[in-house]
Amino acid sequence: MVKRIVADRCWGAIIDVQELFISQTDKRLWSKIKRNINNFARLLGHFRIPIVFTLERPVDQKGGLPEEVSKHVVRAAKIFEKDFFDLTREQEIAHYIARLKKKQVLVAGCETDVCILQSCLGLLGLGYEVYVVEDLLFSSSRKVDSAIARMKAEGAVFLTYKSLYYELIEAVEGGRNLPEDLPDAAVQ
Repeated sequence: MVKRIVADRCWGAIIDVQELFISQTDKRLWSKIKRNINNFARLLGHFRIPIVFTLERPVDQKGGLPEEVSKHVVRAAKIFEKDFFDLTREQEIAHYIARLKKKQVLVAGCETDVCILQSCLGLLGLGYEVYVVEDLLFSSSRKVDSAIARMKAEGAVFLTYKSLYYELIEAVEGGRNLPEDLPDAAVQ
């Protein structure tokens, strides 16, 4: 059976986009990471797709959401702090996402080989259809291929921001109501 992303059946998980983790990547990527996550949040907000932001504790040391992202946090977004690398292991988050009653999840954030991997495995284990936006992932490690291979082997579907953008708008007409400054592809 072919699975398609449907806006009213999904929610977004933006995992641990915090200053400490961003600062551990190549400095040339910092503004791109923030801009891409910001555009992802805006895209989901436009389609009224609920967003779960996670922040790894201790937040006072690792930082909150970057200002570029937090200024676009919409009403449909909820921010949670977490101790577990797998967001589904946090009771407050698990209860919240269960109440959403949406079985598709769009995943972005960091670190690909730790919190993204473990959260995707947890979500898949709970029966969610997991769609990982691969150009919106980042990690302090350059060796993430095995984590990506494992997520794929377990059933996570990888796609690009551009593919997601066009799947959500569905047709030329669907893009006419989007903000003009919202790009259809991730900044490379």
